[in-house]
Amino acid sequence: MKTFISMLRGINVSGQNKIRMPELKRLYESLNLANVVTYIQSGNVLFDCAEQDPAPLARAIEAKIAKSFGTPVRVLLRDKNRFQQIIDNNPFVNQRNEKPEKLHVTFLSDSPSGPVLSNLPVPEDTKRSRAGNDDEFLVYAKEIYLFCPNGYGRTKYSNNFFERKLSVSATTRNWRTVNTLYEIANQRQP
Repeated sequence: MKTFISMLRGINVSGQNKIRMPELKRLYESLNLANVVTYIQSGNVLFDCAEQDPAPLARAIEAKIAKSFGTPVRVLLRDKNRFQQIIDNNPFVNQRNEKPEKLHVTFLSDSPSGPVLSNLPVPEDTKRSRAGNDDEFLVYAKEIYLFCPNGYGRTKYSNNFFERKLSVSATTRNWRTVNTLYEIANQRQP
């Protein structure tokens, strides 16, 4: 069995796409996923599964959510080992020791290709947004590390920004949530 962390895109935000966590937990269990645990209301679900390939698993969860709740929701999956790599490789923590409350990770549905990456601002442009903020990002495989010194709510580097520029689905979690999800996954019995 492998431990997965799933992150749902855009549920329970501003009263839209409401899904209660007990109902979501039951939905995952109905798919024969084991040891299902939810974390906060934004759609974080940890579970164990014999399936090793996250792509068909994510599509099955999305289909069941659409059927059960009548709303399409993107599900982005990572396994526990990937979460450890994400934590270990954060350049804003490891190289600059930035404040954790200013850090976020945007999870992408696919790795953006070279040509699509050219749609993003060049590194010099990432340091200043139009609002004068010192926001920065770094793309690393299927994740984007974000440093938002004035808060995520004020950055132009939102899920919608990256989805438009990279033609992928995206969902963002703050650094505390990323670490907590990994801690929960790491405490589980194999």
